[in-house]
Amino acid sequence: MPNGMQMTKTDLNIQLPEGKKLYFVSDAHLGFPNETESRKREKLLVEWLETIEKNAAHVFLLGDMFDFWFDYKHAAPRNHIRLLGKLADMTDNGIQIHYFFGNHDMWLNDYFKKELGIKLHPDDLKISVNHTLYIYMAHGDGLGPGDPMYKFLKKIFRNPVAKFLYKWIHPDIGIPLARWFSKTSRNSSSGSTTDFLGEDKEHLIIHSKEIAQKYGAFDYYIYGHRHHMVTYPIPGYGIYINTGDWLNHFSYAVCDGKNITLKQFKGRSKP
Repeated sequence: MPNGMQMTKTDLNIQLPEGKKLYFVSDAHLGFPNETESRKREKLLVEWLETIEKNAAHVFLLGDMFDFWFDYKHAAPRNHIRLLGKLADMTDNGIQIHYFFGNHDMWLNDYFKKELGIKLHPDDLKISVNHTLYIYMAHGDGLGPGDPMYKFLKKIFRNPVAKFLYKWIHPDIGIPLARWFSKTSRNSSSGSTTDFLGEDKEHLIIHSKEIAQKYGAFDYYIYGHRHHMVTYPIPGYGIYINTGDWLNHFSYAVCDGKNITLKQFKGRSKP
């Protein structure tokens, strides 16, 4: 463990069998920018899952896998059936899938849990692997310093009252409305979300240091959200990893129980 700091808390202890691995992926934004382009990425994502399922023990979906998702009580978005079917098949075969709430898919409820057997994580997760490797992970939105307006809006959107009110909007209106809002928000952004800003300016690196001060240093801090494919050692704290995305990088991270590496998938159906 970096810096010799004492670990004070883990949420999940994983005993990784010989030959098994952990996988991390984020930000597929399925549904964006249109059905045709989204379908290409979805097929590639399913193809990747098929290549890893023989040695995968846990798969961590670190948020924003969908450009929008809302758990209506008696309805679900009609798209993405290929991915959902593959995830259900993997959990049926003993692979544990974890899904983290992102800023585009924070309105998950119990559909994934009941129908697909997926564990939901609204915030962060702290795990140990074989009691020797310690990993902190989260989607990454609203963490670290700055961006007070988004943090305020996040509290509103996460509020149960907001979810209760939104569910009364008919899905034929609510889903297109949310996708329009998502597109508008993306178009109004600075366009620099993929640029690595350096240790002193990256909010997620600053957040990682704060987590280390609170719980003790982790070996790795893994996030999505920023859409940059980065491995960055933080002296005295551990290693920052961002998994990139499934829009441009088609990237993921893999853990063998000792180390975590970033890779890119070169599949048959790559867009």
